[in-house]
Amino acid sequence: MNNKTFKLDLEVVKTGYANGVAPGFPFTEKEKWSMVDEAAEAYGKFLDALGCDWRNDPNSSDTPRRVAKAYVFDLWKGRYDSMSDITSFPSDGYDGIVIERNIPLISMCSHHHQTIGGVVHIGYVVGENGSVIGLSKLNRIVEHFGRRGAIQEQLTSAIHQAVDKICENNKGVIVTVVATHSCVSCRGVKHQGASMVTTKASGVFLQNENQARKEFFDSLKINNGGHQI
Repeated sequence: MNNKTFKLDLEVVKTGYANGVAPGFPFTEKEKWSMVDEAAEAYGKFLDALGCDWRNDPNSSDTPRRVAKAYVFDLWKGRYDSMSDITSFPSDGYDGIVIERNIPLISMCSHHHQTIGGVVHIGYVVGENGSVIGLSKLNRIVEHFGRRGAIQEQLTSAIHQAVDKICENNKGVIVTVVATHSCVSCRGVKHQGASMVTTKASGVFLQNENQARKEFFDSLKINNGGHQI
């Protein structure tokens, strides 16, 4: 079995949605800077509507452009930039479980545009004549789908779908996302410390008594309560 290269064109939501890619994806640098200009002008009007004299406030005079740049080049860059190709490798006889824990996640709630911060844990069981993925590429998958508007449940599914596609002939894939949401801690109920846990599983990880499932959750020290995911 030879190395294989995958281009991640997986999209499970409609183009244009906050947690999908923008129309015209992927964007050139010129197109992204043009979007910054347009978004900065619109954000200035947004501040005007809120009664903010940003033009004369030395701390806010560049805020519309700062915010626009942050969205295009950081917070939502997964909507505008294509991801680099991902290569899988022959497993060379390894047929066990692979787990990467504590992959950093920074995203943004699609509902209130508040930050989401946490970690992603990914596991998969290599099948016969299966393939493995370069470790850092799991981080890149999380970064690509996280850097856009997000609903945590959908984000979990998108990461799972990508890993499942790349790790061919796998016996199962599992993705758990543990994150805190500023839309809970900073507005509305304003509860600090609450976190959300979502899990998407397939194959052997759907079996409650399966050793791979137990090993995955034991490695995370997460009590899943015996409920089937």
